[in-house]
Amino acid sequence: MTTMADHPVLTIKDYKSDQDVRWCPGCGDFSILTAIQKCLAARQVPKEKVVCVSGIGCSSRFPYYMDTYGIHSIHGRAPAVATGVKLAKPELEVWVITGDGDALSIGGNHFLHAIRRNIGLKIVLFNNRIYALTKGQVSPTSEQGKRTKSTPYGSIENPVHSIAVALGAEITFAARAIYNDPKMLQEILERAANHKGTAFVEVYQDCAVYNHEAFSYLTDRQTRDDNILYLEHGKPMIFGKNRDKGIRLVGMDTQVVTLGQGVSEKDLLVHDEHCESPTLAFQLARMAYPRFPTPLGVFRDIEKPSYEAMLFDQIKATTAKLGPGDLNKLFASGDTWVVE
Repeated sequence: MTTMADHPVLTIKDYKSDQDVRWCPGCGDFSILTAIQKCLAARQVPKEKVVCVSGIGCSSRFPYYMDTYGIHSIHGRAPAVATGVKLAKPELEVWVITGDGDALSIGGNHFLHAIRRNIGLKIVLFNNRIYALTKGQVSPTSEQGKRTKSTPYGSIENPVHSIAVALGAEITFAARAIYNDPKMLQEILERAANHKGTAFVEVYQDCAVYNHEAFSYLTDRQTRDDNILYLEHGKPMIFGKNRDKGIRLVGMDTQVVTLGQGVSEKDLLVHDEHCESPTLAFQLARMAYPRFPTPLGVFRDIEKPSYEAMLFDQIKATTAKLGPGDLNKLFASGDTWVVE
């Protein structure tokens, strides 16, 4: 068996394939691709130990651009394919690359069940709030009132809060980053990669053609400080250009308050990403612009046994009790008949 010590020092270039990256100029996908390549280089993961599995969509071209193993699978089924890979070769690092339409519409079922099983997958959701590959239709995460080619008079649907959905399925690691903050994005991806069990990272990213500046309130230098809440474990939830705003809990509801107006830091919520209960993380996941600042960072990070670890423990215990299996005996057991 080869080990990391057997390999020369890897750089970001080692993870780049020889394929031309065919995303539109200005697309936020570029920064996510670079961040994952940097994440792998920083951790010196051998290329043959990495598998990138995608579904369908702009983001799903990702495996072509990685000089690792990769599978461009079918619409919404990347978590199912990735599950098979992880269970067949648990020593591999398996990344699921998906989009808001791929994961949360046709792929919602597979997304939920991969999470509830806590399989050791790293699911990265590229969220641009639009169906871009099919030329600009409303997606599950599009805002209510959004005008698109499929909703010319404005969408009447409530958007999906993807982290809230993941928390409802008992995700053990959930985080959100934005494409134009590469340092934070890489740090979160590294934490996700080191997590045992399912790690879910939602990345807000710009579609320069069909939904340009969808996240301008988070990227514009004049407004972003008042609209971003950086989640820091063990620290009070403070935000704002002047660091004078915060989040407190009133009853069961979160509320934006101004420090100094009868409110001090001790009145604010303190972030606890390791809390066993997902209640607070769920409330944070539902906070949305313009009423609330947008939380970025790690919402939840708890430890639970992974599916693959429990599966192989079960196989080991069963084998010790019953002995090695015999496929021929299994086929010939029970009711059998002969077709003449």
